[in-house]
Amino acid sequence: MERTLILLKPDAVQRGLCGKILSRFEEKGLKIVAMKLMKIAPELAAHHYEQHKERGFYAGLVKFMTSSPVLALVLEGIGAIKISRTMMGATFGADAAPGTIRGDFGVSRSYNLIHGSDSPEAAARELGLFFPEGIVGWEHAAQTWIYDPVEELKK
Repeated sequence: MERTLILLKPDAVQRGLCGKILSRFEEKGLKIVAMKLMKIAPELAAHHYEQHKERGFYAGLVKFMTSSPVLALVLEGIGAIKISRTMMGATFGADAAPGTIRGDFGVSRSYNLIHGSDSPEAAARELGLFFPEGIVGWEHAAQTWIYDPVEELKK
């Protein structure tokens, strides 16, 4: 099982889209193993986006991410990172395909609703930043109806 950090950004929270976005992930079969509504401190935002520090959009991004609460969550599932990023769609809403989160709910280049880890290494780093307290382990009863163990073992 793979884990990924998902942040429903201030625009998703302010627009009341959290429930709709969460339901998409759950309906896909991904398991929520941690979730919290939080106001990101400037220091955390700066650390999270430190790879962009030299880019022109960095200061605006940090300001945006600290402007209002976000919903931070950890999703778990086989291929959770790839699945989540496919569901999110292209970074800019106007470029995102219909049926994706950004394609259905976004049009802005600046306000793109959601962040998702882009690799297992990024996920490990980001999960440590946003969930130092850990996650909730639980048995997902529907898992036997989501994954065919015979097919998954062949991969």
